Amino acid sequence: MPSSFEFILLGVSFLLLVSILASKVSSRLGIPSLLLFLGVGMLAGSDGPGGFHFDDPRLVQSFGVVALACILFSGGLDTSWRSVRPVIRQGLSLSTLGVLITALLMGWFAVTFLDFSLFEGFVLGAIISSTDAAAVFAVLRSRSVCLRGNLKPLLELESGSNDPMAVFLTTGFIMLVTQPAANPWALVPLAVWQMACGAAVGYLLGRGGVILVNRLRLEYDGLYPVLTLTLVLLTYGVAAVVGGNGFLAVYVTGIVMGNSDFVHKKSLTRFHDGLAWLMQIAMFLILGLQVYPSRLVPIVGVGLAAAAFLMLVARPASVFIALAATGLSLREKLMVSWVGLRGAVPIILGTFPFLSGMAMADTIFHIVFFIVFTSALLQGASLPLAARWLGLEDPCPPGRRVRLDFESLDQGRGDLVEVEIPADSFAVGRQIVELGLPQGTLVVLITRQDDFVVPSGGTVLAAGDVLHFLARHEVLAEVQALLSRKGAP
Repeated sequence: MPSSFEFILLGVSFLLLVSILASKVSSRLGIPSLLLFLGVGMLAGSDGPGGFHFDDPRLVQSFGVVALACILFSGGLDTSWRSVRPVIRQGLSLSTLGVLITALLMGWFAVTFLDFSLFEGFVLGAIISSTDAAAVFAVLRSRSVCLRGNLKPLLELESGSNDPMAVFLTTGFIMLVTQPAANPWALVPLAVWQMACGAAVGYLLGRGGVILVNRLRLEYDGLYPVLTLTLVLLTYGVAAVVGGNGFLAVYVTGIVMGNSDFVHKKSLTRFHDGLAWLMQIAMFLILGLQVYPSRLVPIVGVGLAAAAFLMLVARPASVFIALAATGLSLREKLMVSWVGLRGAVPIILGTFPFLSGMAMADTIFHIVFFIVFTSALLQGASLPLAARWLGLEDPCPPGRRVRLDFESLDQGRGDLVEVEIPADSFAVGRQIVELGLPQGTLVVLITRQDDFVVPSGGTVLAAGDVLHFLARHEVLAEVQALLSRKGAP
């Protein structure tokens, strides 16, 4: 006779499978797949057909911290320093000043219109102050929409770096609610210390992680994912113990490692990408189970008003103030303002008031849930339309027709790179031997429309050819610039 544990395993695997299949539906509907994961959890919960009772905010928060650390590390691994460097000032302004302004404006709204106390309102504002651009890019990819200029790296940097500020503001304002005698101005030096310490710990452990992975030379390749996952948990733990921001530390560690060379880099990046998706799906399923839809009904009006204020007032105001001294155009600022989807982080932070004993904890959690759901649904569905209306949509590059992977078994000094030959490139109609590629470069395959060509020195290149070449890092930029050159060499 199957035990209750076996039934739980069956139920969990079934929910995960349904969530994965739901991601296919989200591509066609043009809404973030994470919302469907959330819906699956709500249907399985105590108020849904599933009837599974789950009410454990402490477990949700503990699992949420681990899940968020894994998600941020994966985001850091995928962040190219070369692409975000031109927008570093704008991105950090959005992730700090922008988050603070959003929290304060939403706090004012809660105090003025929702009858919250001052710091209770700021708690609500802080919880929903960070964005989830990962959901944005999922929508844009599913609808084949690409953004012009540096908007994509700007949104990537903001989404990856604004969560630590939201976590700090949430815990700080909760402290002011539960400890009325605390000095609000004491949060300022605390914020500086947490951010500086978290960034320092993240950088040091990131550099140390690269050295460790390259020099440890484990006997079994399967232990490398275990090693990097351990590094994620170690980074968060060390930063938290010394008083730093653990989430910022994990994100910085990911950036440092992602922009360095280490053994099994591509396979480890794919592992952490898959782990991040698993954590997001599990987190949203758990959050869906934690929510009681019957408690959402009385706050529909309040939730709609708060979501509208966030989307139409708080987010745009924070973006325009944070980006006031930058060179972004009005249309670009409007697009960044509309790309303000809220994701898992606000709902995870929504469990914090429960554990602190705040009287408004249940109300705050369900308002936050409603805001996240409404914002992601309305803004997510309208993002492609907004990009076209503002004239910020660019043609997306053709999808990858042939998948080639190059995995260095040592501390790699080269990489396998794809470059498409533009129609106006000097390389069109020329043989590979005539290109003058730098020493240390090898063309290993050419993708041509729906076919592939095994190259030789006499192979003549055509417009639209995708060259897969192996090159040392020091000549990658030279090769890419050479193939993009117009006219005669």
